[in-house]
Amino acid sequence: MSEAEQANSPKPPPYLEVLCKSSGKKTRFAAGTKAGFAVSLINRKLGIGAPVALHIESFREGEEPIIFGPDAVLVNYGNGWNLQTVNEMDFPGIGKGKHVRGFPTQLPNGKNVDLTNSRKMVSKPGISFLYIAKVLLAFVLMFMLAGVFMLALDNLPKLILLFNSSM
Repeated sequence: MSEAEQANSPKPPPYLEVLCKSSGKKTRFAAGTKAGFAVSLINRKLGIGAPVALHIESFREGEEPIIFGPDAVLVNYGNGWNLQTVNEMDFPGIGKGKHVRGFPTQLPNGKNVDLTNSRKMVSKPGISFLYIAKVLLAFVLMFMLAGVFMLALDNLPKLILLFNSSM
């Protein structure tokens, strides 16, 4: 491209807009923003009862969407591609029981902020009958294997004599 063509070509804006499907609002982020930070910021702005954003995707009509992981940098792919959040309503059943409200984020001063605990969840009991049965089974199998090795080592001298006498 010549310099004149470069001067006439439209430059992309220095920011990216992400459409929140839960609230319908667009949020602007600086170029180079990580998707995890954007999701946590968008989720903090949501009202009570609104479905939380799970991740951000870039979509275009007739194309397969491009999904951004929490550590991916948000990118504008050009004409027709838009950034939007994907929430719990888009994928019913996914994320149930986890209730992810945001990703752990690092602030500019270097401190880590964990925004994943904004929703409380009832935890299951840590020890169940099945867990105890599995531990006991593991101990039984471990002692049986030790017994097999002990018998093999006790009979090893006899086995060596048998091989030496046959040769």
